[in-house]
Amino acid sequence: MVMTDAKDKSLIGQGRVLVVTAVTVEKDAVLRGLHNDSRFDVLVAGVGSVVAAVNTTKALATAEYSLVVSAGIGGGFLGRAEVGSLVVASEMIIADLGVETQEGFCSLEELGFGFTHVKTNASLVAHLSSALQAVKLPVSIGPVLTVSTITGTAARAEELAKRVPGATAEAMEGYGVGLAAIDRGLPVLEIRAISNMVGPRDRSAWRINEALDVLEAASTVLTEVLL
Repeated sequence: MVMTDAKDKSLIGQGRVLVVTAVTVEKDAVLRGLHNDSRFDVLVAGVGSVVAAVNTTKALATAEYSLVVSAGIGGGFLGRAEVGSLVVASEMIIADLGVETQEGFCSLEELGFGFTHVKTNASLVAHLSSALQAVKLPVSIGPVLTVSTITGTAARAEELAKRVPGATAEAMEGYGVGLAAIDRGLPVLEIRAISNMVGPRDRSAWRINEALDVLEAASTVLTEVLL
């Protein structure tokens, strides 16, 4: 089962956009890119899918929005998204909700207990990606995985890439934000600026400041194409 947006619009009309980040440095980068555009609210929802879902739901109950965007930095899968590039999610997949068996991982969806995929708005994904490319920002479109434990080994990265063909990036909040959005019948997007590769944990190779700069640039494009 795949949960989808209740609305399918090529562009968002007059209305407010809620941008959800995990931490303050991401919020600050987004705000710099938005240039104080009053049509956007930016929320620090916390790290992890559950807290992101709870705090996004609270925010959506306080005001009327036309779109929800999960935005931040994340890890890129080798050959799919390089450090310093952007990923716009085609879907948000919670990749570690399920059970380990002797035959391998079995997702909640495969168990028949729920759904693990949230589809983003395809028209908005295409429109935003084209606009990012037009200003020479490198961008890929593909599934973004939401995990509770960030990948730290090559074996885990290989297993995730094999289990989710086309997996492009990994982060910790998108699925939770997506659930909150679709519960309100709102379209949703996820944007990730890649700071490191998914795999062995090597903080010396992370390029967080570079990723935040790219996130800022992408946020500037948001103001030009979404409203």
